[in-house]
Amino acid sequence: MGIYSSAELKSIATKKQSLFESRMFSARNVPITTKFDIFLSHSFLDKAEVQGLYQELTDFGYSVYVDWIVDPHLDRANVTKKSATLVRERMKNSKTLLLAISTNATMSKWIPWELGYVDGNTNRCAIIPVSKESTPPKSFKGTEYLILYPFIKKLPMKDTNEDKLWVIESEFSYSQFDSWFNTGLITENRNVNIFNL
Repeated sequence: MGIYSSAELKSIATKKQSLFESRMFSARNVPITTKFDIFLSHSFLDKAEVQGLYQELTDFGYSVYVDWIVDPHLDRANVTKKSATLVRERMKNSKTLLLAISTNATMSKWIPWELGYVDGNTNRCAIIPVSKESTPPKSFKGTEYLILYPFIKKLPMKDTNEDKLWVIESEFSYSQFDSWFNTGLITENRNVNIFNL
């Protein structure tokens, strides 16, 4: 377990396609005032991986906003004041922003705007690295503005054998996602290196 690989997320998307379709159908046409736990920012070129992430995060019990799932009428290629206003309202009504970062993410014009907007309003933003490698690295090093944000990693808990999401700033500064989601805080100076778990 660890950083998500592209192949792993595509596999999740394929295995849970029928569940995804039912969730996708029920997610459409939700009122603009609907609250979401997570605004999932991403490149549309990573649609298959994002479908897998959407499944993962909803399986963990979170409500997730993905524009092409909740608001399929939005045209990402044709930005208007109306579409930007809708996305802004969705961000305002989301508790956190998770950025699915891949090699395609650098081509997205929306990602920097979404990240900056939510960071300025909630300060609860994190990166979900998506690796093209079948065996991704244990840690993630962001570049440019991405180094400012912690990243998400999935690890099995030894005592329960249940997978948990972690928000990681460094090997000794990390918190379980649930805790960070509720408080926005990451526990520093821990005794155990999370990358050795």
